[in-house]
Amino acid sequence: MATSDSTKAQSEGSALAPLKNPVFAALWIATVVSNIGTWMQNAAAGWLMAGLTQDAFIVSLVQVATMLPVVLLGLPAGALADIVDRRWLLIAVNAAVMIVVAVLGVLVRFDAVTPWILLLFTFLVGAGSALIAPAWQAIVPSLVPRNDLQAAISLNSVGINISRAIGPALAGIVIGLWGLAAPFWLNAISTLGVIGVLAWWRPTSDAAGGMPPERFRSALGIGWRHVRNNRHLTATLIRAAGFFVFASAYWALLPLVARDQIATGPQLYGLLLGTIGIGAVGGAFLLPRLKTLLGPDMLVAAATVATAVALALFGIARSAEVGLAAALVAGFSWIAVLAPLNVSAQVALPGWVKGRGLAVFAIVQFGAMTIGSALWGKVANTTGLPAAHMFAAVGALIFIPLLARWKLQTGADADLTPSMHWADPMVVGEVELDRGPVLIVIEYDVAAQDREAFLAAIGELRLERLRDGAYDWDIFEDAAVPGRMIETFLVSSWLEHQRQHHRVTADDRDLQERLHKFHKGGKPPIVQHLIAARPRIR
Repeated sequence: MATSDSTKAQSEGSALAPLKNPVFAALWIATVVSNIGTWMQNAAAGWLMAGLTQDAFIVSLVQVATMLPVVLLGLPAGALADIVDRRWLLIAVNAAVMIVVAVLGVLVRFDAVTPWILLLFTFLVGAGSALIAPAWQAIVPSLVPRNDLQAAISLNSVGINISRAIGPALAGIVIGLWGLAAPFWLNAISTLGVIGVLAWWRPTSDAAGGMPPERFRSALGIGWRHVRNNRHLTATLIRAAGFFVFASAYWALLPLVARDQIATGPQLYGLLLGTIGIGAVGGAFLLPRLKTLLGPDMLVAAATVATAVALALFGIARSAEVGLAAALVAGFSWIAVLAPLNVSAQVALPGWVKGRGLAVFAIVQFGAMTIGSALWGKVANTTGLPAAHMFAAVGALIFIPLLARWKLQTGADADLTPSMHWADPMVVGEVELDRGPVLIVIEYDVAAQDREAFLAAIGELRLERLRDGAYDWDIFEDAAVPGRMIETFLVSSWLEHQRQHHRVTADDRDLQERLHKFHKGGKPPIVQHLIAARPRIR
């Protein structure tokens, strides 16, 4: 269902509207404070590693250790976010991360950290972030009205970048005053605010029809099938991968640019990271106007060109002024790419699978950055820092036309609210929920002249069946009765088919109504539900 231009304009013009919700506002403030601590720790870890080793590849592995957990744990984390209480998941994981960070601070304080110990603890903290991210993103739609969703996502990006602007610069000051351990301890303390707000929040239940939660293993497979058959999300993932693998270069190599090219201390390194955040905050406030002017696709393309410029500037930087200019451009272009991509992923996903879908988006983003960080670390070891940045800049530019066919935010006008229009199956007696697999058979009677149009339309319906839980689908034509079409799809159990009834969206209903117009006779197609028959075990 299309959104009116006036509604869009109202939504995009209300950049601060989500802050009127007290829970969102409290979480936003607590998260900004916590993220300041996180960026302080990240800056301290990067500088600590640069002091522990001269190997550019090992230094780049700090980024790898931060992002690799998202690749490994992203989909399981997304499944957890969809099947357990998200609030308690966030509280538990934040508490665990707080303890890990505090222990790392103790090890740093007593000079007990080696490069590999630092990478191990960085990986553990990254694992916590991987478990948190899908649940965190998935709760946003439950905190604000739908027309404030894009504003809420933008505000979250602004919050991250405010903390990115403050945290690294503050880290340089804190390290100078109290030593390298202090940022780790301050990060642990900053997490308490988030835990407190989450404990105070009382979300409403969103259980689907009172049915039991999905089983973990089943949720993984169903979530992955949804992603594979969601064309709006697939386009977003391809665009994300093509950008982040090149943009990762300056994140991975920035400690070495500060230490070796500009030849300065941790204060300037923190200032460079902070300037990236300042650029991103400025970009976030200009995003509504830029999006209106360019649209999401052109905006991302233009921001990718700006990222290439930033990479080139980092490559030639020999003074603080050039480095800071590069950081400002990098931050502006980073948010101008990340925000449209994130919105594109959010609007492509219905609520029941949002955690898993956003987890896959995070896997692609951080997977591309993990590969890119290791790649550019190796390139820098072989060719030097300037050449590594230049190669990344050229690669980003080459991929702009190659990725143009995949459009962003194509799901923005889709109505993904549950339609609940499927009729209850006709059964004799009560069917045990775990019985299965279940074969659903739908019979259509199609006129000869409508055959090709019907097959094209039902091809679209195939994607809907697979997105909503079917693991097999096909369409058959009766050899003895031309035009008698039999659609079949399989789901794992009777309970899973009941869940399909709750997953079908208003857009899916519109597609099915168009398809049913091909069915002759003026009545709905015949639907049968067949459950696998097994002998009783005596």
